[in-house]
Amino acid sequence: MAGNAILSAFVASLCLSSGASAWPFAKRQTLSYADIQKQALANANKVLDGTLSDGMTRTTCNKNNVAVRKEYGDMTKDERLEYIRAVKCIRSKPSKLPAGKYPGAKTRYDDFVVVHMNMTPSVHSTANFMHWHRYYIWAYETALQTECEYKGTQPYWNWGKYSDLTVSPIFNGDEWSMGGNGDYVKHSGGMMGIPAGPGGGCVTKGPFGNLTVSLGPLMSTMDTSLKIPSNPSRDGYGNNPRCLRRDVNNYYMTRSLTMSNLANHITSNKAIGVFQSSLQNDSPTMPAIHSSGHFSIWGDPGGDVYVSPGEPTFWLHHGQLDRHWWMWQNYVEAEVKTRTSQYEGGTNWMNPNSAPGKATDAQWLDVVAPAGKNGIPSNQIFSTTAGPFCYIYQ
Repeated sequence: MAGNAILSAFVASLCLSSGASAWPFAKRQTLSYADIQKQALANANKVLDGTLSDGMTRTTCNKNNVAVRKEYGDMTKDERLEYIRAVKCIRSKPSKLPAGKYPGAKTRYDDFVVVHMNMTPSVHSTANFMHWHRYYIWAYETALQTECEYKGTQPYWNWGKYSDLTVSPIFNGDEWSMGGNGDYVKHSGGMMGIPAGPGGGCVTKGPFGNLTVSLGPLMSTMDTSLKIPSNPSRDGYGNNPRCLRRDVNNYYMTRSLTMSNLANHITSNKAIGVFQSSLQNDSPTMPAIHSSGHFSIWGDPGGDVYVSPGEPTFWLHHGQLDRHWWMWQNYVEAEVKTRTSQYEGGTNWMNPNSAPGKATDAQWLDVVAPAGKNGIPSNQIFSTTAGPFCYIYQ
């Protein structure tokens, strides 16, 4: 599909459409985001000890072996250093993709970017959105553990925790961070009103300073005056070495990513279809949560829907997206079973009339799937403690 057509579809369908699914604020919620987390964790533990059913069959996952994912800022400095080491490790290993098929895929990390590029049309604004990304994040976590001897779990970024994201433990640029903001470069904002932040240039500070990315861009949302090199191939798979750019900003911190708004989003949506669409689509008065997280980091490749996993903090953002869904699934004890198995939507976000997704549809990860775990059906991804998964959130 031509670039303009893809861009139009992206704007209309993925996360920037206005009015496709307005946020339902029919009633005020009284639970805080922290309260929802506590209730979700309590109910998840009941599921694990057998006193509450989520309708799923589990064979090996239990309270004694369940892994616990933590917020990045709540990890100890040693835990953060170990995670950073593992990410650097996976970036140093060679690609497992067919030689020459994707010239920009140089490393094992790049394999994950290519898979996301290939899957983008079927895993955004579809029934697969939350489910496939849960599967994808778990595969990345598993690769860190099995290929780089990482002993921890995939951390997440709690969106509403930091009033100033630029000085948070994630982006402050110290040795325990995921690197600093991009160096300041004068620039304008991006598409659909994304404001210019205090960065815009190459990341030069912290563990991921001076990082080179090679895939994309395919659908950049950055100011064109920055002259980010175009990919030599129209499909974005060509080898295009350039610096990692960020424009970490607080614009969305006081809007869609506040704790009260996140709590409202969970308590105002009882069906997965509305939950997913309101998570991805702007309303007339509120930016979408999903895109707000991406555009709070922005940059290249972080602001490009296809190649955004090339940004090392993509995994923290989508870890939180999975946590947000996990909280929604588990916080109402009487509805845990119903919410866990809900599955709604089409199968291609560029085609609003695409076939509806089925719970038995296979989900694909190609070369990044853990051994024997490619093409598993969606209904094995419903619960974080069933199917191939065994984790909860702290």
